[in-house]
Amino acid sequence: MATLANLKLYLDGLVDRFEKPEFIHNDPIVIPHSFEDPLDQEIIGLYAALLAWGQRKTLLKKLEDLCEIMSYKPRKFVYDFDPEKDAHLFANFIYRTFQPVDAVSLTTNISLVIKQFGSLEIAFSSFVKHDDKHIGNGLQKFSDLLFAINPATPTRVRKHLARPLSGSACKRFCMYLRWVSRPGPVDLGIWNSLSPEKLVLPLDVHSGRQARALGMLNRKNDDWRAVLELTDNCRYLCPEDPCKYDFAFFGLGVNKIPIDPDHTGTNKIDVTSISSDY
Repeated sequence: MATLANLKLYLDGLVDRFEKPEFIHNDPIVIPHSFEDPLDQEIIGLYAALLAWGQRKTLLKKLEDLCEIMSYKPRKFVYDFDPEKDAHLFANFIYRTFQPVDAVSLTTNISLVIKQFGSLEIAFSSFVKHDDKHIGNGLQKFSDLLFAINPATPTRVRKHLARPLSGSACKRFCMYLRWVSRPGPVDLGIWNSLSPEKLVLPLDVHSGRQARALGMLNRKNDDWRAVLELTDNCRYLCPEDPCKYDFAFFGLGVNKIPIDPDHTGTNKIDVTSISSDY
């Protein structure tokens, strides 16, 4: 079996290889990067993350359409949004299962959140305690807030707002929190209230496959329990920033790079999981 030192060397090398500005151009994070104001970035970044599934080319085109609808002023657009007067602006905004009614409802609710709290950062950080090991509790309450702040929110909107208590891996929310909380060169680093050490890894079928091949994930389902198991194991390698290894798993998968057995010890790594239920 490979040692932890070898595994860290291997994964750190992959992070160094893929966490570069060139990564931005074909990733949804390119959308918030195109704005300068952090308050614009956190707003449009949330939309970009929640819509981040499917073919990248199609997604990026749809996100560009969204920026145009918002007159390239996402913070102002959302803050001023009036569902009775402005709903027509989303009449043709459809992306996979995300329909105009979802866009209107989500925008209405985000508007209410930033009017109540001042920003999405303040809203989220109000749910994270100093002694929380990870952002799970904050993510649950933030998702609940985005749904419940408006009693008229259609039930169908809930499917776009993942929650740990439902068992979901919450991949898109976790990716958003990585974007706004970690420093560059890829991530935005615009939230100062959330320490990277509390982040958890965005987990999907592709990153899960790479993590299992590396021996860093035993759980078979790509759910919240698997997220915590993988993140705990990454904390062994980098306690202050476990989420950086998302670049390693992503880079291996999207580029179809064979895992190097000289560094990984084939399929097993001597890592003791500290997995815990949420």
